[in-house]
Amino acid sequence: MNTLLHITNGDYTTQKLQELNIKGEIITWREMLCEGKTITEVGSEVFWKTRFDFLQTSYKISKKKFIDFTLKEYRNLCQQKKQDEIVLWFNNDLFCQVNMMAVVSWLKRYRPGRKITIINSEKATTKSSKKKAFSELTTNQLSNLYNNRITLNKDDIEYADYIWQLYCSDSPLRLQTVHKFNTNSPFFNIEQTIKTHLLRFPSLENGLNFIEKNILTISQENQFKNKEALVNSLLKNQKNYGFGDIQYTNKLNDLKKLFSSFNPVKVSKIGKQVLENQINYYGKIRNDFSYLGGSKKYSYLYINANDKLLKISS
Repeated sequence: MNTLLHITNGDYTTQKLQELNIKGEIITWREMLCEGKTITEVGSEVFWKTRFDFLQTSYKISKKKFIDFTLKEYRNLCQQKKQDEIVLWFNNDLFCQVNMMAVVSWLKRYRPGRKITIINSEKATTKSSKKKAFSELTTNQLSNLYNNRITLNKDDIEYADYIWQLYCSDSPLRLQTVHKFNTNSPFFNIEQTIKTHLLRFPSLENGLNFIEKNILTISQENQFKNKEALVNSLLKNQKNYGFGDIQYTNKLNDLKKLFSSFNPVKVSKIGKQVLENQINYYGKIRNDFSYLGGSKKYSYLYINANDKLLKISS
């Protein structure tokens, strides 16, 4: 009988699997590698130092919380060495997909030859219905997904590792076409994930990326009593990012000069001008220490006319 190891995208999914009484050990991957600088050697000392530096600077995460919340669970993962099959429970949004590519890269290096299977969460929903995260599914739906999990072959594992290497490289340009070379990949959402990622680089039009512009647009078109109401709306209406409230709250802090008030929420005069492309905010918002994967966020511009990135000469 095969022994199983489940790696989940978060505590809610872990709780759901525990309610299912599913066989095998369960490890929760507590990271958000879609935010901040990443390096290719997942799990190395330099990798974790890089991640802690980012989380401490951007989210005020204490060393104790980082160790208790993330590192202890990672060390638990390192101790799981005997299982025959490793099941990955990651949703199809950017947040989860980047984490999953990193986990597959780690498994390729430290658990070679093991059977790796992935759960396709979209099979639980119809094309007409809203995509649901694992935490929103019934135990019966989760059980059906588990029974129909997909086995990765060697090429699939190599491909996921390659995507991770490109994500961590100092240039995002090769990511623009890489998905076209493996159309039969079981990572069927990877094309959308990459497009979603590339839209996070600042736009040539006004210096804001897709998320930042969307925050301003929603704020301008609606009336929110306070910041919390705005964040709740952003969470409900995001499509492929999978962000949490702390990420949107952090982004609002970066954009605070484009608002005249957060109680109630009001876009400032400059914010409206930026939204209408009358002012380019790139020079004001630029931060040379801001990274998306291995690339500096403000070293590239997104050209909306052709959906391509342009490298800025230094």
